[in-house]
This record gives sequence, structure tokens and C-alpha cells, in this order.
Amino acid sequence: MILRSVAVHDGSFHADEVSACALLLAFGLVDRDKIVRSRDPVILGQCEYVCDVGGIYDPSRKLFDHHQASYQGSFSSAGMILLFLRDQGILNAKEYQFFNDSLMKGVDDHDNGKAPLIPGVSSFSQVISNFAPIEYEADSEKEMTAFLTAVDFAHGHMKRLHERYLYGVSCRLVVEEAMRRYKDCLIFDRSLPWQDNFFDMGGERHPASFVMMPSGTHWKLRGIPPTSYDRMKVRCPLPLEWAGLMQEDLAAITGIPGAVFCHKGRFISVWGSYEQALKALELALKNGGKKSCEGQPL
Repeated sequence: MILRSVAVHDGSFHADEVSACALLLAFGLVDRDKIVRSRDPVILGQCEYVCDVGGIYDPSRKLFDHHQASYQGSFSSAGMILLFLRDQGILNAKEYQFFNDSLMKGVDDHDNGKAPLIPGVSSFSQVISNFAPIEYEADSEKEMTAFLTAVDFAHGHMKRLHERYLYGVSCRLVVEEAMRRYKDCLIFDRSLPWQDNFFDMGGERHPASFVMMPSGTHWKLRGIPPTSYDRMKVRCPLPLEWAGLMQEDLAAITGIPGAVFCHKGRFISVWGSYEQALKALELALKNGGKKSCEGQPL
């Protein structure tokens, strides 16, 4: 047994075994120089992990194939490895759900022929497939180089996803405090990820229609979506007459100097200072029939 090694099949590669290797790398279970591509049973038997080849799904033996008739589940080797990481306590339940919802379910569905092909939309699995050699008759050395390039790309993507998730979790208490403190608009004194935390803590039942926070040297006023699954809409759009206006035109219609921009979709506007954004908020709340923002200014 070669410890910290992983075997996948040789030949053409797909996003599921690429993702399985990337997950094992991202959480420190295998070494990049111990990735093996083969269908030889002797070689497979020497590796600590075997993914997408071998005809056996047995997490207790670190075997993760889904092609055999005896397996009737919905996972590809990627989903199998993700579940293994959760069951081993390497990922907690929420981290598992985050990775599954943000990436792995799509990889599983694509590999199992369940994902829709939408014109103009390139999925993660399709991006990974583009790393494969263009020539069908490419030799094994070229295929291995391409495979490792794809693994490196997927590994970096997963590491960033995890870091972004952990950063969002670290902001949870700040969002929770704002939800307690404010009724009509959540106000933050720094830019931070708020939507996932907001809805995870019962945001669908929270009365706030807007969120306000710094954006570089400016302040932004943004509408809050009605639910976590309908993020292209807002509970209370900004006033119709602001739509698509910039700078002087927006300042003229609002009477607020320092106006920067209002999106034509009326879901976000940008202002020169906190005080100006607060005035814009009062106008937006009045326009939407809301009371002024409750809570003390920051």
C-alpha cells in the first residue's frame, strides 16, 4: 500500500475524478505526486484511495466507484469523496452542504447524465472537460499532464470556495447583531458577506427591505431578496425615477449631492458617504411605504 496515494482510471478524464482528487488534495489526504492513472488491478490495489475505477464502492476500504450495476445511488466519485470527508469528520454538516450545493451536486449530475445542457451556460464540469487534450489520440504522458492541470485548477477553486465559506461564517455574529438591531434596513460599518448568514438565521421572516454598507470609498444601498432562492428580486425596489441614473442626474432627482449611481434594475444604488446613503434610504423607505430605518446610526 502506497500511503497518501490515489488511483483513477486512465484514458479520457471527467470532472468527477478530477474533483475527487482535488478534494483529497484540498483536505490533505493525498499527495499530488502520488496520483496514479490506471485500470490495472494490481496498481489499483497498491493505492490508498481508488476513485472512479475498480467497480467497488466501499468507503471503509477507501474505494469510490459508481459504475458498477450494484450501485444505484446518485453520486459520482466526486460526491462519494465529499460524503466520505463528512463521515470522517473532516467536514461538518454545514460545510458538506455548502460544497454539495455550490459545486459537487452539479458534478455528480453531469457525470450521471442528469444535468441539463443550457446554451450559453458553461458548467464547472464543462470547464474541466476543456482541459483534456484536443487530439483524441493523445499519448498517456500528454493526458497525464492535462489531468494534473485540471486537478490543480479544481484544487484552487475548492480551496477558495472553502476559504470564502469560512470567511462568511466568521461574519455571522455581525449579521446576527444587525438583524436584532434594525428593522427596515441592516446597516454595517464594513463590507461583508451577509446574504447566506441572513437567510440561514431566518431572514425570510425578518422585516428588513434594504441593506447598507461601505463599498470602497462609497456607500451602497441594496434591496434585500424575498428569499434565499429568489435572489434576482428584491422586497422593495428603489424608486422608479432613480432607475439607471448617474451622478448629477441622480443627485437632481433625489436632492442628494454626492449621488453616484442607481442600477436600472432598481436593486442597488451607490452614494458618496454614509450620510448620503442614509438620506437615500429614507427616501426609498418612504417610497415603499416603510417607516424610517430603526436603530442608532453607526
